[in-house]
Amino acid sequence: MGVLKYFDLHCDTATECCEKHCGLRSNDLCVSLEKGRRYENWAQIFAIWLDDGRRGGDAYRYFRRVAGFFADEMKKNADVVSFCRSSAEIEKAAGESKEIALLSIEGSAALAGSLEHLRDAWQAGVRLITLTWNGRCEAGDGCKAEDAGGLTPFGFDLVREMNRQGIVVDVSHLSEPGFWDVARAAQKPFVATHSDSKSVCGCERNLTDDQFREIVKGGGLVGINFFEKFLSDGHATLDDLLRHVDHFLHLGGEKAVAVGSDFDGCRLVEGIRGMEDMDRLHGLLSEKFGAETADAIFYGNAYRFFTENLG
Repeated sequence: MGVLKYFDLHCDTATECCEKHCGLRSNDLCVSLEKGRRYENWAQIFAIWLDDGRRGGDAYRYFRRVAGFFADEMKKNADVVSFCRSSAEIEKAAGESKEIALLSIEGSAALAGSLEHLRDAWQAGVRLITLTWNGRCEAGDGCKAEDAGGLTPFGFDLVREMNRQGIVVDVSHLSEPGFWDVARAAQKPFVATHSDSKSVCGCERNLTDDQFREIVKGGGLVGINFFEKFLSDGHATLDDLLRHVDHFLHLGGEKAVAVGSDFDGCRLVEGIRGMEDMDRLHGLLSEKFGAETADAIFYGNAYRFFTENLG
């Protein structure tokens, strides 16, 4: 076990494992529980991802299937990982140097437009929901929806109920009008778990400076995404990733920037194969921004947020 602490806001590994019938403990993917043992503390938010072809009952049944798989994996591997649902459970697991797993949904289409299903998600351990994927769903429009608008009436109800229940709102993938609807409706800090800077790379999935400042103002987080297309219009390198970090830091993001790798859900930037290469990235961040800032980006900012914002 090393001395590095690492908290990642987003990976698709649980969904990939469910689809490929492999386990979380050991696999050939970017993330595994075995790889996590190299860190002093490792916390990972595992997303149940739904593509835009799933809607209604099909989407809800798919969510239940992957959530059931994840729960089984957590039970099988309880000797090394703690499935955390509250700040107290996160703190306990960190104190025991156990791996920390949290569960999220990427695409609220999983709820099939039902707040009853939101309560089911809470019972299943979901503590963060990305409101949309790229397209349109019951809650609102994603960033690639045609003539994208904002939140629907259900979307507004969903944000309010998530705030009430203590489920964190994630605006990655959401349209810009939807983002500002969340900013107006949310009563608690919200996050963009895996989004980069539109000023550095003009991809529609990235955040404008005003959006980033709004998240910072509210006490939220932004996780740097390792997807090459979001980092550069050309061939992406780790220097491009550092440029996104640098830009966000210049916008006042010292307490807001985190890691949101998107492992097992994207084509990675050159120089990162999986979580086994995160030591290298931490070293580059330390060289450019200092060890204290690198530690905050890698672990401290996210750990503080989730211990303060989960019941």
